Parts: sequence; structure tokens; C-alpha cells
Amino acid sequence: MDDWEVKSVIEGLLFVSGDEGIDAKQIAEVLGQDVDWVIDVLHDMKGDFSRQKRGIQILEIAGSFQLTTLPAHASYFERLAASPSHGTLSQAALETLAIVAYRQPITRVEIEDIRGVKSDRAIHTLVAKELIQEVGRAEAIGKPILYGTTKSFLDYFALNSVGDLPDISAFESNENLEEETRLLFQKLEERQITIDDLT
Repeated sequence: MDDWEVKSVIEGLLFVSGDEGIDAKQIAEVLGQDVDWVIDVLHDMKGDFSRQKRGIQILEIAGSFQLTTLPAHASYFERLAASPSHGTLSQAALETLAIVAYRQPITRVEIEDIRGVKSDRAIHTLVAKELIQEVGRAEAIGKPILYGTTKSFLDYFALNSVGDLPDISAFESNENLEEETRLLFQKLEERQITIDDLT
């Protein structure tokens, strides 16, 4: 692979690792390269992003590298989150919310194992809307973030606690995501709350 292809692969690895990041050793193992060489490439990429005035940057946090947005652009992201056109929750976000509600505390990887697809964007949306939050770290490699629902979630669904969620124990499959999502929709309808109210 030439330099640009290597950088392209590393950028993809950083993207799919999401907010948990990936360390240089893991990248080196994937690429079959030396760790010091990977670190040099990562630092070179940081410089590339800065020189090209990209909207993302590479940060090293607690030994892991991750892609993040620029702090200088935070006000624009806040406007996007507050925009009426972005007030509804996508099906992906609703599915993710159902998973977190019924399986909390839960990591991003566990959510993705259940959904079968990447869930970074859905998680970010739910965190931005204050429906889920970080509730701790799992006792696993990399100490992944554990997510749980918030008081705002309880308020929106008019629940005293997550124990008041519709019971799914009567269903045959404990992995029935579609049923969990349907029950959340039903709960919304019962309380006469529209999805637009989740802004």
C-alpha cells in the first residue's frame, strides 16, 4: 500500500471505532506494521487534517486515537441539534433507544451486536437529545462506555422508572428488537406524545 492508501485505511479504522477510539497497537496489528511506524503515520495525518482545514481532527485520549469534530465548530452542531427539521427520531435512533431502555447499562458494541449495524450516529443523536447518557464504563478491554436512559427519557414517556416500561417477558424471543420498538411507539401513543416532542 502507498502512503495515501495507508492513511485512508487508518482513517476508516478511526471512523468505525467511534467514540471509544482505537490504539496504535490495534492499528498496527490490523495493518501488519510496527507500532512506532503507525504512530508516526497518525501524527502525519493530524498534520494533514490541520493543513487541509478539515472539519475533523485526530485526538489521542487515554492512549486511544479517535476522530472528533473541531471545538471551533461546536455552535454549528448545537444549531443542527436544535433545528426543527432534525426534531424527529429516525428508525435507527428509535431502535437504539429501545435497546438502551430495555438492556441498560449497555455498550455501543453490544447495541451494534443486537442491531447488526453501526450505531454511532444514532447514539450521538440520542445523547444530544438527552434521552440517553454515559452511566459508567464496562469492565472490559478498553473500558467501553456504558449507556443508560436519562430523566428526560422518563419524562417524555411519562414513566416513574424504567421498571414501568411495557413488559416484554411474555414474548418468545428475548432478542425481539422490533417488538421492543413497537412497544415504545405504543407507549408514546398512550401518553399522546408525538415524536416531534422529542426535541
